[in-house]
Amino acid sequence: MSNSMHEQNGKDATKHCAMIALGSNIGDRVQMIEQACEKMSAQGIIVQRTSLLYETAPMYVTDQDTFYNAVCEVETTLNPHELLDALQSIEHELGRKRIIAKGPRNIDLDIVLYDDQTIADDRLNVPHKLMLERDFVLRPLADLIPQERLPPPHDSETIASHAAALDKKSSEGRPLSITPLAPSLAALKPTSPERRTSVMAILNITPDSFSDGDVHKLHAGNVLKSTIENFLISGTSIIDVGGQSTRPNAKRISPNEELSRILPVIKLIREVAGGSKVAISVDTFYAEVAKAATEAGADIINDVSAGTLDNEMLPTAAKLGKTIIMMHMRGDPSTMGSLTSYPEGVIQGVGQELLDRVKAAEKAGIARWRIILDPGIGFAKTQAQNLELLRRLGDLRNYPGLQGIPWLVGASRKGFIGKITGVKEPHQRIWGTAAAVAASIQGGADVVRVHDVAEMASVVRMADAIYRVKPDETARSVQL
Repeated sequence: MSNSMHEQNGKDATKHCAMIALGSNIGDRVQMIEQACEKMSAQGIIVQRTSLLYETAPMYVTDQDTFYNAVCEVETTLNPHELLDALQSIEHELGRKRIIAKGPRNIDLDIVLYDDQTIADDRLNVPHKLMLERDFVLRPLADLIPQERLPPPHDSETIASHAAALDKKSSEGRPLSITPLAPSLAALKPTSPERRTSVMAILNITPDSFSDGDVHKLHAGNVLKSTIENFLISGTSIIDVGGQSTRPNAKRISPNEELSRILPVIKLIREVAGGSKVAISVDTFYAEVAKAATEAGADIINDVSAGTLDNEMLPTAAKLGKTIIMMHMRGDPSTMGSLTSYPEGVIQGVGQELLDRVKAAEKAGIARWRIILDPGIGFAKTQAQNLELLRRLGDLRNYPGLQGIPWLVGASRKGFIGKITGVKEPHQRIWGTAAAVAASIQGGADVVRVHDVAEMASVVRMADAIYRVKPDETARSVQL
């Protein structure tokens, strides 16, 4: 971590790089950490990147709720003690009260690293003197600077290797990455081996979608209401509302027309769902549609282009503070069919291109814990490539730089399933879709996006029972 000089207002101002640890275990933990990041940026402490967000067991004082922890990389012109003053003022603004040392707190901000400096005085110790024993600091720090050497006398180790060593000592209470979906809904936990797969129900309000075009019509309110009720009864946790088809060669409509289709449906879902724990996702690549939809009650942005079809999408998503699903696609629906060449293989190609989009999202200000990835089954992929993505989803999840991020897979009723099974009509491809959903879960998918919600919810429950087994259950079965 080195500093650099920058010309600012006619004067040389030194910009420093610091790593700030964030923690919270009181109230809305996600909101508190995100507010702290906003307040840092408002004071000129610019958040460059964030780690994933982790749920961690409390240390030292163990009789308290679990923490959410993260680390952010910031750029600042403040010296270390000025930075400490600024962080403490933010804690005060957010209502931090120091009652018990290492006890419950709504926000905790610590300087972990500051350039390559070593500081030791009555107020500040950098590198943080307890860093080496705290996996809730080392694990998120390893997301950002995995190959950085530890401070002496441990400089033979990297941050990533030391974090891995802590994991091996005790898998119990290991920090689990989390991705929030909606205030009413449990967060995704992609690194938990016993997590449950979330079912995303597809609700297309389009006349031309490949599978269910013209099925759900705005004027048929009772049909829509019944469909939403059935989704909720079947166990869906996310309803994905789409007003524009992205099938091959689909005609693009305007943002206004898209909004005219989806806004009444978002309102209807909220009315029907009532207190049900369900998130609403808006399937759009238009930034202005994403903004209007979230203001109307949507919780998640699902962009098939990962921000490539509208340059305002990523900055808009950052300002909205919503979780965004970023799918791999090349070109657009009219050109993607001719863009299926992956010289280094589809796993390498998709992995690298999604990593590039994650970096673009971070540059736009989106926290890493607000990102879900989608390999884009059927988008700029051949049948063989679709199958390889399903077969090797685990390799994609472990692609360097993408570890710990949750994945959504949407293979439902797609053309390659029809070709393999010989089923021409998309709505009849239930059995082939079921196999693809089971394969997705075996590969580590956190969310499956489906049309046939009741049937696929049963597939999910069975696949979860097979593949999402607690480690101790596996050990007992071997002994038996």
